[in-house]
Amino acid sequence: MKNIVKFFLVVATMLGMTPTQAQELTGDTGLACAALLCLSSATRPSECNESLNRYYSISARKFTDTIKKRLEFLQLCPVSQQTPEMAELVSAMANGAGRCDAASLNSQLATYVDGQVVSVNNQLPGYCMAYMTNSYTDLSGAIPKYVGTPQLRGYWVEAADYEAALAKYNAWLQQYLWQQQQQQFAN
Repeated sequence: MKNIVKFFLVVATMLGMTPTQAQELTGDTGLACAALLCLSSATRPSECNESLNRYYSISARKFTDTIKKRLEFLQLCPVSQQTPEMAELVSAMANGAGRCDAASLNSQLATYVDGQVVSVNNQLPGYCMAYMTNSYTDLSGAIPKYVGTPQLRGYWVEAADYEAALAKYNAWLQQYLWQQQQQQFAN
């Protein structure tokens, strides 16, 4: 409990609240403020677990309704509408948090033919850019990167895995092009 109180004080300070106001952050209001801070950083201490579990547990039958309910939850934090930039961040979080990692992008941006992925779009969705590059977040170094081209089995990887994935892709591409050349000569 002591760590959570300290964490809320840090949240409050970063969000421009006084320590007295921070101590009033309880229940969903406190969890919403903690979620704002936790979703703003690529580094998430264990104190984030409760607020992020609460945030990600919000769901509805339609995904658009899930986003709307998550936005309403984040807006419980008193500073969520304090500035236009903060309001933009809260909206971007509701739209992008949990949807802008490489695995999600590969799934969401895939084109399927007969149940098989034939390509993955290489354009990062606007909601991801708005979320990950917002002036109140520290996520720019965590933006997934695209390896390859959509026409030749390109895909998204986490930023930290880019170099290894690129080397693997280039080795595959070299082999693929060699096989294509061999088939041309055979015909």
